[in-house]
Amino acid sequence: MMLPILLLSAAGFTVLTTEFIIVGLLPGIARDLAVSIPQAGLLVTLFAFTVACLGPFLTAYFARFERRKLFVSIMVLFGLANLLAAMAPNIEVMAVARLLPALALPVFWALASEAAMDLVGAEQAGQAVAKISFGVVCATVFGIPVGALAFAKALLLFFFLPTIQVHSAETSLLKQFRVLRSLEMQGYVLLSVLVLCGMFTAYTYLADILERLAGFNGTVVGWCLMAFGAVGLIGNSLGGRAVDRHPLWASIGFSLFMIMGMVALIPSIHSTTALAIAMAVWGITQAALFLVSHVRLMKTAPETPAFGASLNISGANLGIGLGAIVGGHVIDNFGLGSLGYAASGFIGLSILLALVLMRGPLSMATQV
Repeated sequence: MMLPILLLSAAGFTVLTTEFIIVGLLPGIARDLAVSIPQAGLLVTLFAFTVACLGPFLTAYFARFERRKLFVSIMVLFGLANLLAAMAPNIEVMAVARLLPALALPVFWALASEAAMDLVGAEQAGQAVAKISFGVVCATVFGIPVGALAFAKALLLFFFLPTIQVHSAETSLLKQFRVLRSLEMQGYVLLSVLVLCGMFTAYTYLADILERLAGFNGTVVGWCLMAFGAVGLIGNSLGGRAVDRHPLWASIGFSLFMIMGMVALIPSIHSTTALAIAMAVWGITQAALFLVSHVRLMKTAPETPAFGASLNISGANLGIGLGAIVGGHVIDNFGLGSLGYAASGFIGLSILLALVLMRGPLSMATQV
């Protein structure tokens, strides 16, 4: 079963590259399309809010479709959208190029995560999804919007991905949406919103921080972002192990270290060593928290894991979109140097919420 998982990982590389590549290109996009950095940041918000609003509904509907054909179709859509983005002459066309893949991302990510669990078993869900997430982390290291790669992966999925059983429980929209009645589920979705809002309040504008405050040119910024993504491979591995043992403690622990990295970034901006350490801590914890948040929701809905994953994707993207907006307002009113503190405030709220959830009688902390 390793080949199908590797193929899904490669497809995840394309899917998440499409969402997050804009972070590294934001200053260049703003210059090329003649808009401000906060205005360009709204492209992040558009993608994220589309996923947040429509993700669970699209996932619930497409859960009845045969996985291989569905994944192949999604890869073709991403290839076309990436080609359109590469040729976009203005921000309006770029917005359309961002909107189309936003409709397909939650469907792919939720159902691919479920497929990984089916292939290896629920007991190793964290490590299984970590294998899929390897492609996601690589998207922050090497990702570039090349449409041809998506088309090639569509062919590989068509020929080598086996037929994966469609869960009978997930053919009913009503059964899937019933999980929303759980206060525990609602709390975990809110936790994902807070964590991702904190992340992207600062991460959306990281390239701008490195250009304007550290004084790096575009090439150096690119290498810094590549290193940021590379250390995320460590976080991906750590997160996969930690979430299988204790999901909420994993979230709290990684969140505490993320605050340290974010707060230390600006004071370290003119010291190469200190800046590298701050970015490494941030990069490791960010990758870990992506995975922890995702698997935590899947474990909370064992009968409908794909729908649970889609709820995390919606919550996470709501947080991403809000974070981009908040970060833009912070830049306009307080300057780039304040982003780390604003971001840490949201991460701190997520820690408090996690502690509250751990005390509830139905919390996952008492079940794992």
